[in-house]
Order: sequence, then structure tokens, then C-alpha cells
Amino acid sequence: MLGPVETRSVSPVFVGRTGELGVLNDALARAAAGEPQALVIGGEAGVGKTRLVEEFATAAGRQDAVVALGGCVEIGADGLPFAPFSTALRALRQALPDELAAAAAGQEEELARLLPELGEATSSRHDEQGMARLFELTVRLLERIAAERTVVLALEDLHWADASTRHLLAYLFRTLRAGRLVVLATYRSDDIHRRHPLRPLLAELDRLRTVRRLELARFTRDEVGRQIAGILATEPDPAQVDEIFERSDGNAFFVEELAVAACDDCCTGLTDTLRDLLLVRVEKLPEPAQRVSRIVAEGGSTVEYRLLAAVARLPEDDLIEALRAAVNANILSAAPTGDGYRFRHSLVREAVADDLLPGERSRLNRRYAEALQADPTLVPADERVMRLASYWYHAHDAAKALPAVLDASVVARRRYAYSEQLRLLERAMELWDTTPEDVRSALRVRDHTAAYVPCGCDPATTPLRYLDLMAEAAVAGRFCGERERAMKIAKRALRLLEDEDDPLRAAWFWVQRSRLVQAQARGDGWQELATAQELVRGLPPSEVHAEVLAYVANWSMLHEPGPDALAAAERAVRYARMVGARETELHARLTLGGLMVDAGDTEAGLAEMRHVLEQALQEGEHVAARAYVNLPSELHSVGRAEEAVPILRDGIAFTRRFGLLEDEAWAWGNLSDSLFVLGHWGEASDAATKALTVGHSAKPESAGALRLAHLALGRGDVAEAGRQLATARAHHGIHDPMPQQWLPAARIAIGVAAAEGRLLDARAELLHALESGFPPGTQRYAWPLLLAAAIAEADARTLPAAAEGRADLLDRLSEAVRKLTTGVPVWRAYEKWTRAELLRATGEDIAETWSEVVTAFECLQRPYDLARVRFRLAQALLSEGGDHERDRAAELLRLAGAVADHLGARPLTEAVALLAQRARLTPARTPRQELGAADPVAALGLTSRERDVLRLVSAGRSNRQIAEELFISPKTASVHVSNILGKLGVSGRGEAAALAHRQGLFPAETPTSRSAG
Repeated sequence: MLGPVETRSVSPVFVGRTGELGVLNDALARAAAGEPQALVIGGEAGVGKTRLVEEFATAAGRQDAVVALGGCVEIGADGLPFAPFSTALRALRQALPDELAAAAAGQEEELARLLPELGEATSSRHDEQGMARLFELTVRLLERIAAERTVVLALEDLHWADASTRHLLAYLFRTLRAGRLVVLATYRSDDIHRRHPLRPLLAELDRLRTVRRLELARFTRDEVGRQIAGILATEPDPAQVDEIFERSDGNAFFVEELAVAACDDCCTGLTDTLRDLLLVRVEKLPEPAQRVSRIVAEGGSTVEYRLLAAVARLPEDDLIEALRAAVNANILSAAPTGDGYRFRHSLVREAVADDLLPGERSRLNRRYAEALQADPTLVPADERVMRLASYWYHAHDAAKALPAVLDASVVARRRYAYSEQLRLLERAMELWDTTPEDVRSALRVRDHTAAYVPCGCDPATTPLRYLDLMAEAAVAGRFCGERERAMKIAKRALRLLEDEDDPLRAAWFWVQRSRLVQAQARGDGWQELATAQELVRGLPPSEVHAEVLAYVANWSMLHEPGPDALAAAERAVRYARMVGARETELHARLTLGGLMVDAGDTEAGLAEMRHVLEQALQEGEHVAARAYVNLPSELHSVGRAEEAVPILRDGIAFTRRFGLLEDEAWAWGNLSDSLFVLGHWGEASDAATKALTVGHSAKPESAGALRLAHLALGRGDVAEAGRQLATARAHHGIHDPMPQQWLPAARIAIGVAAAEGRLLDARAELLHALESGFPPGTQRYAWPLLLAAAIAEADARTLPAAAEGRADLLDRLSEAVRKLTTGVPVWRAYEKWTRAELLRATGEDIAETWSEVVTAFECLQRPYDLARVRFRLAQALLSEGGDHERDRAAELLRLAGAVADHLGARPLTEAVALLAQRARLTPARTPRQELGAADPVAALGLTSRERDVLRLVSAGRSNRQIAEELFISPKTASVHVSNILGKLGVSGRGEAAALAHRQGLFPAETPTSRSAG
């Protein structure tokens, strides 16, 4: 072996690029200060991108930064999945072994998909989130490594990048927010034609403000002169500079080639084509060196020495001499790892490879494949299978290529490189018909597929079928986002199945079509699911049968909840248990639990969902992520938001740990809902923003925007509410309507229209909702919508323009209220509130009506709702007149105003102030008969019983402990606590205790201990 070459450049002088190097050095300084930087450098082949990166890397190293270089790898025309990231992480592991080990702790098995040295990759389940999960863990790893040390991650030659590498780089650029990290990527701009796969990524990066793009221009004549002087070590003749500048057009690499050619006295023999220019020095080599160069050109970006020796079949001394000649001529150079060779510049490799004859190319690939198959240790273990598949494929030997390509597709799947898996499976389908039957019949389902569940056969002995490849490819396409390709494969498979009696496989493909239709926003997917359900009807239980039923139940829960959905979920659970499909069973049980809650069997449904969560966590199933989303959602739906919050926080930690971004986005959205009703609006806003930024699919983003719209409406920012509503509806589209999306959107639309004085638009939204109907189990979305419509009508009661059609509309509203379920206290409270607003819409509401509403909400942890109905009660009391009523109204306005101020609910704050001004009240004062200037507790408007309760709350007592000490029931204690929170304008027991201690309300009192007997 020859020693490693220090640099891939000929010129010892770094010329020009002052501005670009300044930008890179500025990025390094910013990163060192804790602001991560992302840059992309483009330029034509040979313009000097690699030399610029080398100079920057050297300068960064002098400033104690760790530089990790990774290049995209070509094997023939194929890229290795994640190759630049694997190479860079390997360099980081060598430079910072302890830091990388600490940053990867607990996630070694997942990260081994990129860096096999960390351990054996897990055989975890594959889904749409698999790749995103790996990406999130990778970004987090880099941020942790760069927490204390400046790191430069340089990824070269993106024009060769595989799809998985492009996706990971895009994710890194989008989500990088912390760490002393510079991410630098280069690409060859003249290769980026209109259909080049890198083009969409570059367009996306242009839209990111955090990414800076640099385009390297060609050298000026002066810079060319300085470059030639550096190469020749003497000042060149001006005429020679002019000639080289004219012929090279300022391209740095061509300047080097022309200068060296001139120095070697062969300039007169040059032709005018650049390709011939690149081949001139190769053709001057001795024949053995030319032969070795041709072998290296076809082997890939880098060829290991032992592999090269096996393919060249030269005596070792002759091989060494041939390599020495090529290295001395600056055609080849030693690889940075020191164990192989590569062309000094890829342009020369491409020229040599293009000069190969067709038969010569396939013969070289066959030699590479035979050598690697005979001795797998010739290449790194993580590259072996992929390279063997590529060599056999380009050798045009279908019998050897098909098994190798299928093995490579399995490796790609294990690494979550689903784009490469899809490409390899499409290649396998291309080879299928030309592969001999004996080779195909030796392939087994167990060895090459994981997507389709074989029913009634042994995967270890069942021969692989073409339809198995199609099933695997359809799923791979769905996982990597190539949904159009996946849809075409699924449709073709179903056409083939028309001639076969295989209803289970056909049903499975119809389920895939349903999922793809929904993912592409082309429909709700029901027709496809119904077809699958019909195909399995009457068949014996199987995994496919159970899976179909589980999808039908889940679809029904989201679109048409009710008795049919409940029955489908029960059947899915039963079938999954019969065939031992544990994951399907857990999913179906989770769906069943949610449907039970919606149907009114609250405690049994919640218990079932809790059991699923516990079992999924114990068994390591990612069903736990879905349970962490759905269980708190159902708790929230029955008015138990306080219970939902800690489960959601646990769920967010769980999903972040495993990189389950879509589930995390849903959890943030649900957390925003619960925090909103509990009165933590600042945190609710942060959670909704997280839901928008964490997830990368339309539906959780739509839900996040809806939460922000709801908050904006409560705060009085009607324009922002309208913008977020439009964003939510655009994200979700119109082809897959779900009650959990369109009902909250309609509720917001009614509120926005009413706030802007567009009563007819508000009515149109309501009428559309009433005509669509409220399926069973959707009361959690329907009650707020009906309430918003009733409030809009009540607020517009005195407007002449509202008179037309009012009576009929109110009748329809009342009918909807009468029919809607009120199975739990929160929705009974909403029923009372909505009926009170309907009475207000006709001027028939009285204080007694609103008093019942206030009483209903005082038992609930919903401070904003309580403040709003207290305001309405104050209105009614002032309308009835009397000193006692005025005192009660003043107190109610004080409490409502305190909550509104605390939350930033500007419309409610203004309404309270306006009503107090009209009634000549001061909301801040308490009723005069309860004033006690010397008693700070009484000044807060607390009764004597509430004083006792607050004293015990501030001492940390639970409701049950308070009840035992004061000889009252726990429910009564809970009511007192709710009243105290409202009067103090706080949102929780902790804040109430903190206020009591801060104001010294009980300075000399020590709470009595509970009696042991």
C-alpha cells in the first residue's frame, strides 16, 4: 500500500474565495457562541468546492473545532443510504469517543442504523414514523455532541446523495435549534437538471431563513494567473495565462489540468473537448496503470486495496507499480482512510468510466461481484450487501442479481432507508421475469419480506411471489413518502389479483389503498376499506382479517362513531385474540375503549384504555404512543382535563424518547386543549405551537392551528383567529372530513364571523353543521359549537338585520340541544349554559336561570367558562335591580374580571368593565356587608367556611383530608375549593396556597392535625 496523500489538490496555493471563506468563518464564530449554522455551497464541477471546504476545515481545526467530513458515495450509479452521515459520525466517534457515547446513551440500537459500530440495530416495527424517529434521534445526538465543543459537519457531493440522505439533511436543516454546530453541504450545480432529485431539496432550503446558500463563481484572469504561479512555482508568461484562462473559462480544476499539461510539454496535442482534456494524462500512463484506473473508475467513489487486487488479478508488485504511476500523475490518490484508492477528482473518474465499452463495464462489475462474494471481508461490513447487489445488477446477471438485490432491500429496510428499499424492490420486480425459475423458487418469504402477513402458510418454507415484492414495495413507498409510486404498485397488484382466488391478499392491498388515499388527501378511504371488509366477510379468522376490522373500527371512530363502530371494534379485538395478533389487538382495544367512553360507558372505557397503555409499555409496543394521545383525549372529553395533563406530559416524554414525531404533535395539541380549559393559556399557546412545529403531516398541524385560533379568539385577536382557522382548513383539506376537525373549525368560524359582525356567515356555518348532523360520541365538539351559535344569536338580538329567520334558527338550535347527549357533568353544564343563551336570545333569561348555570360550572375546573357565566349572571342581576342584587353583581364582576385579566381574555375584560361602568359599580370592591378592613381573608370575599378550607389548602391538604377535618363530604370540599379558586382569580390549588402564604393570610395559625382515632 502507498502512504496516504495529504490533499486532493495539486495547487499548493489557495487562491481567491476571500468572501466565501469569510462567510464560513463568520458561521464558525456564531456556532462557537451557541448559534447553530447551516450552509449549502454550490458550484460547477471543478470550480473548487472541495478545496474551499479543506481550507475552512483546516482553519476550524486551528480554532479547536472538531471537523467531521462525509461524502456521498457512488457505486456505479447507486448511492449508499446515509453514507455521508455514517462517515461523519464515524469520524466524530474517533475524535470524541466519550462525548458520542454519552450523547447516544440509551439509543445505541436505533442509531446503529447509521453507525453500526454502536451495536446491532433493533428489529423494531416499521411504520411511517420509523425514518422520522431515526432523524430526530440523529439531530438530538449532534446537538448533544456539540453542546460543549464546536463541531463542523461537512457533507460533500449532494448531487450523488441517496433519497434517505436528502431527507435526513432536510430534517436536520429544518429542526436544528441548539448546539455549537456548523452543518455544511456541497453539491455540483451543473448536474442539477430540471428533474434531478436534489432540486426539490434545494428549493426547500431556499425557503428556510436559517440556511445560507453560497454559489462559487469561476476564477477571474488574475486569480487564474495566481493559481498557475502556485502550480508552476514561478511567474507564468502572460500569454500562457491568457490561453489557459480562455480554454478553462476560469474553472479551477481545468486550470490545473492545462497548467500541468503545459508543464509536461503536451499542450499542443490537446483536443478542444474537455473530456479529452481529462483523459490526456490517463492515456499517458503505462498500460497497467491505465487498466487499474479503469477498474477503479467502475468500482465506485473509493475502492479498497484488497478488493482492487482481487479484481485486477495482477501480481502485487505490478499492481503497486501501476498504482504508483497513477498516483504520481495525480490521477489517483489514497483514500482518507488509508486503505483504498479514489480518483483525485470525480470529473476524471467519470471521464474514464464513460470511456469504458459496454461489455467491459459489465465484465468489471462481474469481477467485483465475484471477488466480494468469494471474500466478504474485502469491504466494510455495513457496505457489503449494498455493493454486492449493485455489482451483480450492473453485471447484467439476473440469476445472481435478484437474490442480492432482495438482500440489499432488507438491509435498507432495517436502516429505515425506505426510499432505497423501494428502489431496490422496483429493481427486483424488473429482474423477476428474466430470473430462472429455480432461482426464484429457492427464495423464501421469511427472508425478504415483512409487510404482508402470510396467512395459512409457513414463511420459512413458502416460496416468494411477485405479489410479495409488490406488497413490500407499496409499504416502502408509503413509509418514504413516495405515495404516488406506492399507489401505482397497489393498483397493479389488485389488477393481478383479479385473476387469482386470494381474497385475503386482495383485502390487504385494499387497506393499503385506503391509507394512501387518505395520506394523499384524495378522499376519506372508506370505499377502499369497505371493499376490504367485504372480501374478508365469512372467512376464517386471520391476521389480515383482524387488521381489516381494526382499521374499519378506527376509521369509524374518527368519521362515524356510534354502535356500528363499537361492534366493529369488538369484532377486531376478538379476531386479533384468536389469531394471536397482539399489536392489532392492542390497537383495537384502544379504539374500543374510546368508543365506550363516547357511548357513555365512561369508567369501563377509560379503564380499558389505561390497561392498553400499561400493557403496551410493558411489552415494548409503540401502541403506547397512540394510547398516550387517545386516553388523555377521552379524559378531556368527559371534563377531566386535570387528569389528562400529567398523562400527556408523560406521553410527550415517551414520544420524544423514541422520535415518534407525529404522536408527539398530537400529544402537544391535546395538552393545549387541556391547559386552555384549566386556565393556563400561556402554556396552552406554547403547546399548540409545538404541535405545529413538531409534526410534519397535515392533520396534527391542522389541529395545532385550530388551537391557536381558539386562543386568539379568547384573547380578542379576531384577525389572528381567522388566519389560523384558514391555515387549519387548508392543512386538512376537504376530502377527508372528520368530526374532530370540522366541528371545532365550524365553532371557531362562528365565533370569528360573529366577532366581525357577519351574522349571516355565522348562521351559514351553523346550518351546515346541523344538516351534517352530530354522530353519537361527538358531543365534546358539538356542545361548544351550539353554544357559540347561541351566544352569537343572543348578542345580535337587538339588531334589526338579525330578525329575519331568527325564530326558525332558534327552533332548530333548540331541537339540536334537546337531542344532544349530556352524559357527564361538563356537558350537562354546557346544556344549561346553551339553554340560558337561547333564552337570552329571546330576552327571557332571568337571574335564576344563570344562577343554575354558575352552580353547574363551580364544580368544574374551567375558570374561563366560570368567569363567562358569572358575567352573564351579573348582567341578569343588574337587570332585575335591588341593592342585594347589585352587591352580588359587583362580586361576580370582580371574580370574572380577575380571571379575565389573569388569562388575557380581552373581550371579557372589556365586557366586565363596560357593564360595571353602565351600572355605576366598581367591580374591584366586595359587597359592603362582607367588608372587613382588618381581615385580609374577608377582603377577598371568602365566606367563613371558605376561609377554613383555604387555610387547609395552603397547608397542603387534599379534598378528602379537608372533608374529614371539617366534617363535610369530599364533594362539598371540592365545591368550596372551586369557589375559592374563582374568587382568588387563580387556576390551581398551588397558586391559591402561594397567594395565601405571600399575603400572610394565616400568619399565626397552625392547621390542626387530624385525629388518629
